[in-house]
Amino acid sequence: MMAAATAAARGRRVLLLDKNDRLGKKLRITGKGRCNVTNDCEPDAVIRSTPGNGRFLFSAVHAFPPEATKRLFESLGVPLKTERGQRVFPVSDCAEDVAEALISRLRALGVQTEKARVRSVLTEDGAVAGVRTESGAFTAPHVLLAMGGASYPGTGSNGDGARLAASLGHTVTPLRPSLVGLRSDDPDCPAAQGLSLVNCGVKVRDEKTGKVIYEDFGELLFTHDGLSGPTVLSASAHLREMEPGRYTVLIDLKPALSEEQLDKRLLRDLGENKNRNFANSLPALLPQSLIGPVVRRSGIPPACKCNSVTKEQRQSLLRVLKGFAVSVSGFAPIEGAIVTAGGVDVREVDPRTMASKKVPGLFFAGEILDVDAYTGGFNLQIAFSTGFCAGQNI
Repeated sequence: MMAAATAAARGRRVLLLDKNDRLGKKLRITGKGRCNVTNDCEPDAVIRSTPGNGRFLFSAVHAFPPEATKRLFESLGVPLKTERGQRVFPVSDCAEDVAEALISRLRALGVQTEKARVRSVLTEDGAVAGVRTESGAFTAPHVLLAMGGASYPGTGSNGDGARLAASLGHTVTPLRPSLVGLRSDDPDCPAAQGLSLVNCGVKVRDEKTGKVIYEDFGELLFTHDGLSGPTVLSASAHLREMEPGRYTVLIDLKPALSEEQLDKRLLRDLGENKNRNFANSLPALLPQSLIGPVVRRSGIPPACKCNSVTKEQRQSLLRVLKGFAVSVSGFAPIEGAIVTAGGVDVREVDPRTMASKKVPGLFFAGEILDVDAYTGGFNLQIAFSTGFCAGQNI
């Protein structure tokens, strides 16, 4: 939609084809239906927040930065607000407003839209000549593929774009999930299924190097097959080389307390429950579904009286509370990922124009490219910036 409007504003005759009944189907569900339009930051911050080929975006994000995105939607009658983490949302908290504003802009600029599933891109003498759909063909000297990745296939982004690009001779790096839940074989995850920790510390350790590669604070959710929630989704974007056991999530269950402060708290709690079984002394310290896993991991016998817990046992408990370890076996399925990593190899695309270096007249924009960013409005900004560049140069 951004590319079509930008090209039409330059006087180009534009046809926008979409296999869905209405435009912007995926846009309408972003940000849990609120639509995190962009991030209120400088262009270089967008690049830094894009672990997947961020440097490729230098020209595009400087040509159409977050400030331009904000100005555009304000001018289209969508007032915006900035929340924690510089995340920009419509004041209405309604993603529909963002999609409808873009559609109104397309209508005002005379862009033709048609429901059609594109089957192939037509070429003549190696250059783009149009597209073939289920119902017929359209001729055109330029074709833009902005068909998303492979996440949320119900919205239409089911990998078709990658297949079309590959059929035209482009290299497509394997599609994989990003901003997605993490799977684990740890039985403590299903045992605590549905438990949401609102304020916890999260670290991810790369077991191959022994280094902590990600650190965050916020909400985490235990699921039947692993972990999810905002901190985990953000962490997933940093796990570029996934293999079972490669990464461990370390959860600080008491981030507000230093180890020294927590040790004092444990001494007090154990003292107040000195004649009770250890396993029965933790409800004030932990959610019910984590008591069993923490007791087991601490190595302290459940029936041990609190006044018999040794200093060494208390230190073991403290280590569990400050670093509840969950080994990661893989990503949750790509169908549920917020963003697709992988896609058209950016080395085969001109970063200033989004034009193919292999097929004259072919352009790319958005998630179809092998570019993916962290959560916070950056991925939509990439869509707007690359769409703008394509529209400017078609």
